[in-house]
Amino acid sequence: MWALLQIELYKIFKRPRTYIAFAVIAVIIFLVQIALKFGGESYVDLMMAGAKETFEIHTEQILNGYLVCFIILNLLLIHVPILVALIAGDVVAGEANMGTLRLLVSKPVSRFQLLIVKFTASCIYTMLLLIWVAVLALFLSVLLFGVNELIVPRKLEYDFISSTDILWRYGAAFIFAALGLVTVASLAFLFSVFADNSVGPIVATVCVIIVFTILTQMEIPFYDETIKPYLFTTHMLGWKGFFYVKAIDGVTIQGSIEDFSQIIKSALILVGYTVLFLSIAFWYFNKKNILS
Repeated sequence: MWALLQIELYKIFKRPRTYIAFAVIAVIIFLVQIALKFGGESYVDLMMAGAKETFEIHTEQILNGYLVCFIILNLLLIHVPILVALIAGDVVAGEANMGTLRLLVSKPVSRFQLLIVKFTASCIYTMLLLIWVAVLALFLSVLLFGVNELIVPRKLEYDFISSTDILWRYGAAFIFAALGLVTVASLAFLFSVFADNSVGPIVATVCVIIVFTILTQMEIPFYDETIKPYLFTTHMLGWKGFFYVKAIDGVTIQGSIEDFSQIIKSALILVGYTVLFLSIAFWYFNKKNILS
């Protein structure tokens, strides 16, 4: 199995297009960091407009590496799933398109083992992509902007988090984001099993993500009550819950999370979707008549 995984990873990382996602992420993060470095004051003024009458605003304290990372994650984690689909949607369908899938299943390796290896390779690629985001969005932002307390804007209030209470939240948020990205990878993997070329699964996954994301972002009561609770894209936003804290008389409780049960619920739903997508993929591939 280890030898097969090494071969699969070699196939993924020998292709130039594999590195497109890493380059795109770097460009987006650098653009955001440059914009905030030279125009961050106006952004902070806009973000804190509702608090100016109550608090004395010091832009140099508010605009720090932790806030920059939070801003980047809000912008980026919506689009990273599309980049994940570029690889996960190709791992099986790409073999069929090249005419090598039939040869692979004729080897003394079960179809179950073959799919396990291919999906594991897709997950490793996804994790490396997320680590790349963490390095550029968090650690580079901290180097460029320094550290201070994190102010998280919400609809009608702000959460103030001490600088000593932040890093573990980002660690938990990235772990949760990994669950969401693996769910997307499993969806693209499912489409890949059904297809004979990589274009179809990639396009199908991107379309599903776009439609579901639009429905998730729409503030319409009908969708809030009927569709949103069942969309995996809704629960992929659960990473934000680690930055919503409890407070007593306006003072933040160190290490607190406002609604931890909702985070657990979202995580379980994402795991459930992943298991569902993979179960269908394995069931279909096991009985599929492979001609290519």
